[in-house]
Amino acid sequence: MAEKKKKTYVAASPETEEKIERSQSQKVKEAKPVGNADGLRLGAVLLWVLALAFEICALFVFLGKLDLKFISQIAQLILFLVLDLAAVVGGAQLWKKANHIDPESEEKPLKFWLWNNMGLIACAICFFPFIILVLSSKDADKKTKTIATVAAVICLAIGGLASYDWNPVSIEQKEAAMDVLGSETVYWTTFGKVYHTHDDCSHLNRSETLTYGTVEQAIAANRVRLCKTCASKDNISGLALED
Repeated sequence: MAEKKKKTYVAASPETEEKIERSQSQKVKEAKPVGNADGLRLGAVLLWVLALAFEICALFVFLGKLDLKFISQIAQLILFLVLDLAAVVGGAQLWKKANHIDPESEEKPLKFWLWNNMGLIACAICFFPFIILVLSSKDADKKTKTIATVAAVICLAIGGLASYDWNPVSIEQKEAAMDVLGSETVYWTTFGKVYHTHDDCSHLNRSETLTYGTVEQAIAANRVRLCKTCASKDNISGLALED
């Protein structure tokens, strides 16, 4: 069995009322508030619009309609594509965060998938048109055309992987968890995928820092399932996922 390490407890928000006994050597930190889903979605849309603008700039550079003068055409193309990628991924992260605060119903699977993966769709819109137009160009320099295509494809792949929601949550899942656990305090680690109802769970032995809060806060932090061991210990079914 792994040796237990001293844990640092981090409050999920200033409003958390649960009091936990701590040793003098343990640090106490407060995590950022959950946030507002509407504001996060607005921020995501604005970043995607910005990403589309960078895509257009890259296209103009490729067509010779935009020239920054102080750097080469290839460097300009890569610059705008990287900025495009950063804006796409940033928007996707905000969108996924919003969906964990205010999730969609899974009654309609297609709508549920599309809503949770708007970042992936935005990524496709912000790179596919550029790739198609570059490949269809007959007058462009072959070297520039090749580099632009490869750079855009790489950005598309990275953006797609980063934008896809690998751990979506539905309103049904959230409500079920809140019905079962209510305002009970749960715990999660910095890089874990689940939340725990017991801070002495064996899966937390190697974790030096724990965040604690309500199950709603845990889901907002992308911990959408209960630890299987904790679920078994509490005789809870339907909320657990293998660690």
